[in-house]
Amino acid sequence: MLSTYRYPKYAYRRPPEVAEARAGHYPVVVVGAGPVGLAAAIDLGMQGTPVLLLDDDDTVSIGSRGVCYAKRALEVLDRLGCGEEMVEKGVSWNVGRTFFREQEVFNFNLCPEPDHHRPGMINLQQYYLEEYMVRRAQALGNIDLRWKNKVIAVTPGDDKVTLRVETPDGAYTLGCDWLIVADGARSPIRHMLGLEVEGKIFMDRFLIADVVMKADYPAERWFWFDPPFHPGQSVLLHKQADNVWRIDFQLGWDVDPEEEKKPEKVIPRIQAMLGDEREFELEWVSVYTFQCRRMNDFRHGRVLFVGDAAHQVSPFGARGANSGIQDTDNLVWKLKLVMEGKAPPALLDTYSAERTFAADENIMNSTRSTDFITPKSAVSKTFRNAVLSLAERYPFARALVNSGRLSVPSFLTASALNTPDTDTFAGHMVPGAPMDDAPVSTADGQQWLLELLGNRFQLLYYLDDASALEAATAGTLSGLADGPIPIQPLVVAERGRAPMGLATVIDTKGRIRERYDLQPGTVYLVRPDQHVVARWRRLDAAAVRAALARATCNA
Repeated sequence: MLSTYRYPKYAYRRPPEVAEARAGHYPVVVVGAGPVGLAAAIDLGMQGTPVLLLDDDDTVSIGSRGVCYAKRALEVLDRLGCGEEMVEKGVSWNVGRTFFREQEVFNFNLCPEPDHHRPGMINLQQYYLEEYMVRRAQALGNIDLRWKNKVIAVTPGDDKVTLRVETPDGAYTLGCDWLIVADGARSPIRHMLGLEVEGKIFMDRFLIADVVMKADYPAERWFWFDPPFHPGQSVLLHKQADNVWRIDFQLGWDVDPEEEKKPEKVIPRIQAMLGDEREFELEWVSVYTFQCRRMNDFRHGRVLFVGDAAHQVSPFGARGANSGIQDTDNLVWKLKLVMEGKAPPALLDTYSAERTFAADENIMNSTRSTDFITPKSAVSKTFRNAVLSLAERYPFARALVNSGRLSVPSFLTASALNTPDTDTFAGHMVPGAPMDDAPVSTADGQQWLLELLGNRFQLLYYLDDASALEAATAGTLSGLADGPIPIQPLVVAERGRAPMGLATVIDTKGRIRERYDLQPGTVYLVRPDQHVVARWRRLDAAAVRAALARATCNA
C-alpha cells in the first residue's frame, strides 16, 4: 500500500534505574504516549511538574486512526502550545451533509456563529497529531519520555504507586506519587488492577479505508444511508491531509474482518463508490466494532485513568480522543493543586465525578447514533428510513436524523465546584459552561479571549471604559492575586486601559459582552480549564474567595 507519511523512530535509551541497578521515584508517571497521555504530560510539564512518560512502542500510531478533532480539543491544544501546527496541517471544516440513497436530506454547521478562533472540526491523521505532541513534549525539558518501556506490574499504595517496567535491557522498579493511566481501550494496567469497563458492544462492523487520491469534493463530512454504491448499508467520507480520504463502509456483523481488509475486497467497494475512472491508492485499511463502555470510577486512590483506558465510544461523533483530551484538561489543574498542598485529595474525586458525567453524555449520544445508523430490527429500519425520506422537506424530521452527533464539550452544570447564580443572566455561559471565544485586543495586539485564559483561576470584570475604573475597585481586583491560590484579574472593556497595571482586554467586536451577557460591574470567575465557576452582577471579594474555596474543595 502507498504511504504518504514517514513514521519517526524514537530512540530507546537505557534507563538510569537499569544502568545503576536502583529504583527510581517520580512525582507523576504517565503511561501511554498517545494523544491523551501526551496531553497530560505536556500540561503538567508546562506548569513545572517533572513527568516520566512511558510507552511500550518507539513510534507514533500506525494508520490514521482518530482523524476528527473538535473545536474544544483544539482550544485545549492551543493552551498546550501545539494547536496552531495541527490546524495548519489539518483540513478545517464546519459543514456536514447527510444523504439517503442519492438525495441530500439534511446538513448542519458546527460553527454557525462568527468570530471564533477555531473551526468546528479539523481532520488530521492521528500520527501527525502524536508527532507534533511528542515534539512539544521534548521541547519542554522536564518530561522524560521513555520508549520501549513496558509496564508489567502495578502495586498501588496509600502514599505511592510502585511499577515494574520491562525494557530491552531488562526490568526495573520505580515509584511515583501519582500514576496517570492512558494506555488505551485494552488498558493492560486496568486489567492488572482487576478493574473493568461496563457497557455495550454493538453487533456491527465498519471497514476503514484511507485512500490517496486527487478529488474536488469539498472539505465537508458526507454520510450516506443506503447509497446505490453500497446498498442497504452506510458510508462516511472525510478529507484528510496529504490528499488522503477516509472512507468508512458499514459491513454488518456476519463478515470475516480479516477477509474484508484484503485489497481484492476493499478496492471493488471503493470503485463502486468513486467510479472506475477515478485513480486512487490504498494507504491503510482496518475493521472496527462499536463499543460504548466506561469504568465506574476514573480515580482509584493514586491511580487516575484517562481517555480510552477509562471510557470507549463508537467512532461516529468523534468523541474518543476529543473526550480524552478534555479528561486531562479537567484533571491536571486539580492534581497540581493537590500536589502543592493547596487543595485536599477530595478535589481529585471531582475529576472522576465530572468526567464520568461527560462520559455518560458521550455514551448516550454515541449509542443513539449507533442505533440510528445500524437499526437492530425491521421496525427500527422502517422508522429510520421514513425519517430520512421526510427530512428533505420537513424540519421536524431533520431533528430526528442521527448520523453521529458530533463532539461538543460537556456543560458541567451539576458540578459541586460551581457556585450557583444569585443574579439573573441571559445566554448559556452558566456556571459549569466551557467558555466561548471572542476576538480581543490587548497591549500585545490582536488576540483571542481563550488565548488569555487557562492554567490558573482568573476573574473577568467588565465596564465600558477601563480607564474609568475606580481606585477602590482596582485595589480589590489587585488584591485577589494575593493568597495561596491567586486569582488573576482581567478588566474587559470597550475602550481604555485600566489603572494600577491591571491587564485590560478590549472587546473589539462586542462578542464577549454579547456571549456573556455583560453589564458594567459584571464579574465572572473562571477555572484553569476555561470553565465558568461563578458569576455576579457586582464585585464582592468575599463572595469571590468563597467561590474559589468551593471550586478547590477548600470550603
